[in-house]
Amino acid sequence: MYSIKMYGVKAEDRPFAERWAQKHQVKLAMTTDIINERTIDDARGFDGVTTLQVTDIPRETYARFHAMGIKQIAQRSAGYDMYDLAEATKNHIIISNVPSYSPESIAEYALTTALNLVRRVPQIQQRVAAHNFTWQTPIRGRVIGKMTIAVLGTGRIGAHAARLFHGIGAKVIGFDRHQNPALAGIVTYVDSIEEAVAQADLVSLHMPANDANHHLFDANMFQNFKRGAYLVNTARGSLIDTQALLNALTQGQLAGAGLDVYEHEGPIVPLDLQGQPLADELFKQLLASERVIYSPHVAYYTDEAVANLIEGGLDATLDVILHGDTANRVNDLA
Repeated sequence: MYSIKMYGVKAEDRPFAERWAQKHQVKLAMTTDIINERTIDDARGFDGVTTLQVTDIPRETYARFHAMGIKQIAQRSAGYDMYDLAEATKNHIIISNVPSYSPESIAEYALTTALNLVRRVPQIQQRVAAHNFTWQTPIRGRVIGKMTIAVLGTGRIGAHAARLFHGIGAKVIGFDRHQNPALAGIVTYVDSIEEAVAQADLVSLHMPANDANHHLFDANMFQNFKRGAYLVNTARGSLIDTQALLNALTQGQLAGAGLDVYEHEGPIVPLDLQGQPLADELFKQLLASERVIYSPHVAYYTDEAVANLIEGGLDATLDVILHGDTANRVNDLA
């Protein structure tokens, strides 16, 4: 019987993992710990490893796993920017992800966030809590179906988001280096991100994170936005220079931002920090802004997505154990 070390397991994950293990006759050893300096050796004696990392894994992990005979690490998310792919390849470690686990979940959350921003739902709820039931301009919203929406990144998630925005009547423009032919009649593609944001009343991000687009949305990019536009990010936090975003909000260049991700979220999400002071001053400014809706990386968080992430990570692990590779590998073979 093969055995898999499963890091980063939450209580809610266990039923899905146990069902998978029984179906495939694989022994699972589950832990809430992620891979760090203290837990690397916990993988010794196992045939494969899967984890849900939100921070970088120690550089020495790859060489030490290779010495143990472990050939892969299966990340249970679409994002894999927490791995040093070159170092993994150097040590003959296959890194895989779960590229599609529930694009509908994230796309629906992007639309939900957009609606809450544009209809000023947080401000309405604050006034109601204070027993202010008047109708005044601070809570007057707009109709998204009359707006131009820029969807940046039209892969699985972005495509579904585009369909949702189009479905309520919005004009949808898009940018992607690889245009999606399935969106003909739904998305009008433009030639650059700058052109897209200049036309849009609301911009929805669905791009992966990489070195080339780190802080793509900086002070210069925000100057291209239509004044009073909105920004929704359910993709990756590193796409946005947070201080530049806060400045754009304060100056009125943007009317609001809905963020499900934050560029320095690693030490914060998904932890329970109730009653503890926050050390990140930039994050505190973000939370204090009345123009920002923030949620802790929960856009994916549905029953369907949790099941698909668990099973997708374990499937990739078993693929490498049995066949030496997986279709979801994200790094080069050594």
